[in-house]
Amino acid sequence: MDSSLAAISLLLFSLFSMVYSSPIGVQYISKLLQIQERERALPSFQVAAARGVLHRLLPSHSSAFEFRIISKEKCGGEGACFIINNHPSSYKSGAPEILISGVTGVEVLAGLHWYLKYWCGSHISWQKTGGAQLFSIPPLGSLPPVQDGGILVQRPIPWNYYQNAVTSSYTFAWWDWERWEQEIDWMALQGINLPLAFTGQETIWRKVFQKFNITNSDLDDFFGGPAFLAWSRMGNLHGWGGPLPESWFDGQLTLQKKILARMYELGMTPVLPAFSGNVPAAFKDMFPSAKITRLGNWFSVKRNPKWCCTYLLDATDPLFIEIGRTFIEEQLKGVDTFDENTPPVDDPGYISSLGAAIFSGMQSGDDNAMWLMQGWLFSYDPFWRPPQMKALLHSVPLGKLVVLDLYAEVKPIWISSEQFYGVPYIWKALLERDLDLFRVFDRNFAYFIHPLKYVSVAYLKASKMEVWNLCMLHNFAGNIEMYGILDAIASGPIEALTSENSTMVGIGMSMEGIEQNPIVYDLMSEMAFQHKKVDVKAWIELYIARRYGRSSPLIRDAWNILYHTIYNCTDGAYDKNRDVIVAFPDVNPSLISSPLEMYPHNGKPTSRRAVQREKTNAYEQPHLWYSTSEVIKALELFIASGNELSASNTYSYDLVDLTRQSLAKYANELFLKIIDAYKFKDVDKVTSLSQKFLDLVEDMDTLLACHDGFLLGPWLESAKQLAQNEEEEKQFEWNARTQITMWFDNTEEEASLLRDYGNKYWSGLLRDYYGPRAAIYFKILIESVENGEDFKLHKWRREWIKLTNNWQSSRKLFPVKSSGNAVSISRSLYNKYLRSES
Repeated sequence: MDSSLAAISLLLFSLFSMVYSSPIGVQYISKLLQIQERERALPSFQVAAARGVLHRLLPSHSSAFEFRIISKEKCGGEGACFIINNHPSSYKSGAPEILISGVTGVEVLAGLHWYLKYWCGSHISWQKTGGAQLFSIPPLGSLPPVQDGGILVQRPIPWNYYQNAVTSSYTFAWWDWERWEQEIDWMALQGINLPLAFTGQETIWRKVFQKFNITNSDLDDFFGGPAFLAWSRMGNLHGWGGPLPESWFDGQLTLQKKILARMYELGMTPVLPAFSGNVPAAFKDMFPSAKITRLGNWFSVKRNPKWCCTYLLDATDPLFIEIGRTFIEEQLKGVDTFDENTPPVDDPGYISSLGAAIFSGMQSGDDNAMWLMQGWLFSYDPFWRPPQMKALLHSVPLGKLVVLDLYAEVKPIWISSEQFYGVPYIWKALLERDLDLFRVFDRNFAYFIHPLKYVSVAYLKASKMEVWNLCMLHNFAGNIEMYGILDAIASGPIEALTSENSTMVGIGMSMEGIEQNPIVYDLMSEMAFQHKKVDVKAWIELYIARRYGRSSPLIRDAWNILYHTIYNCTDGAYDKNRDVIVAFPDVNPSLISSPLEMYPHNGKPTSRRAVQREKTNAYEQPHLWYSTSEVIKALELFIASGNELSASNTYSYDLVDLTRQSLAKYANELFLKIIDAYKFKDVDKVTSLSQKFLDLVEDMDTLLACHDGFLLGPWLESAKQLAQNEEEEKQFEWNARTQITMWFDNTEEEASLLRDYGNKYWSGLLRDYYGPRAAIYFKILIESVENGEDFKLHKWRREWIKLTNNWQSSRKLFPVKSSGNAVSISRSLYNKYLRSES
């Protein structure tokens, strides 16, 4: 083990037995926690499931560990914990070396992860972000012992929440059981015990609506396609990408049963959907006297009724409770109605009656139901002033509602709402990137927790009420962008937990897409077990050694720069990736401010971050919160570390990502130079710089091809592999391609209002789509200068929309395995584009 790792480990873990002080919020949900404990899988089941995770992670060391399930009393307080001891038989040859005990299988595996991190110097992340670094683990029979008294680590709060309502589409849309099993393993090792489980719910909805005389053909236009189910579930759209083939219903329900069974075996409490009022159009004809409202347009370019303007059943209508009860009952063989939907009347009395009616629908199916609500609405919607917010939160019995403070790492609501007016909450770092769009996407999700006889489940569905859980959003649409606020993550949950009269009951991660920025998720996961603020600088020192299996002065200096730049976004802006390459401006170039116009003296800002902070009415320039020259210095240090670390897959991922980040910001500046040359009518410069931009896109595609985490091929192939015939294959591939490009509907001259929301830096996508799209713009730009004409905006739009629609329907194949040497290609591109910028 690295000597620096050992030294810091000793410092960090000198105090392990921490006094558990239960926040007020935990007391409110004590009955639910007791029910969860009673309904958990048998200890033998949990141990067996935990051993399965160990065998898949580290088969060579399966015999080195013994797992045990213990009671909370063994933790020395009310909270759950894990305990790491030297095994009493470790002196015997072939006997287990380490004994790990925990209140559930999740705590046991969190304890395993803790031991592997801080005693063996290993690292576990998603496969796409480099996977697990396990080479630092000593051989069997030589595992490092812990101190004689053992290590006890207790949860300061009971719940560790995971996922977002739209993660199911942006990341999980095409997953099979093999990939889901890997994710559930990862969740357990991170200590996650309250994950969403939204797969397969359309099959349940069909059964429910059939009982109300709605036919399957009526529902063909109700459900979205496989890549857009999250938004049809929330009532944002209907029919887009559909209809769902019969094979989808059967396959997804089978998959969901496996997901729930594994979560239950490990001691997790899955969160499932409940009814939020979203009903098919046929429902209005079937029940003409029901209180049904047709919602407004949600980003359809022409208010196209084929996709937009869904129907919402009023929560005060008797049918609401009946459908809610039926849905819960069907799931046994929750609910955010206001998220993205503002109530029609702001009278606190009316709002209180709505909240009570929604909860009544949940409780009618289960006396022990609890509502888990996303607090997003309180952040963005001015409708929710203190009287309205308080009326909603207090409409449900205390302890029966928990709120997710969804963007707590940037904009915590618990502070301005007096701890959500006494309602329990979960601190959640918002792992998404554009609040304005997210509020529209995450409409109608509230969560309801119900202990099943067979599986302990938390039901979740869109609404604006939640039990308060402080959460981290951080990522939007699975965009690829190095970004984070490590200091806020390391301190925010502790500040919320220790604040006066805290009603916090958990922390969570609510990103729209995963498999990016592994350092952010590593730290955030660990906060579920931290009682004090983390020293981020010391933590990163450990992280480096764990992630790469070794450390060096160069890589430490590089990460020190990244910590103070990329991972220190303190400007309060929302980080939705709008880099020019992946979100090309659809505007007349004369409306784009160039550096010379913004800074007329010499065309240069006093800080290189300033160019990207400027905005015009027509063009939202990319978010830039750090000095690009400093980050290029970090890249230099990364490249210089290649001789020592090139064999590390985690290093290769980080190197490709950092090079991509640096080149992407360079491309943003290069684009503004092109616009500047256009305004000076310098056709030669426009031509040369445009070609340089297109060459850069090609070069970045080659760079991204160096690592499996940056490939288009796996996304498309995983979609096609779920198809049962050629027609389904075409439909699924169209869904996959459309989500990452146009997203929603368009006309010949009007692009989707959500175009590029799901953009990705993936090899194949740059060369085959982003590059050709930019080439169209530059071609028309050059023609404009050469002919002395205005930029032909309509021609540009017709041509790039046609390109996009053709690309969505294309069947071209892309590699599913990486190729190329990350170090040599990064070095080459640094010399070609960035050396003079540092």
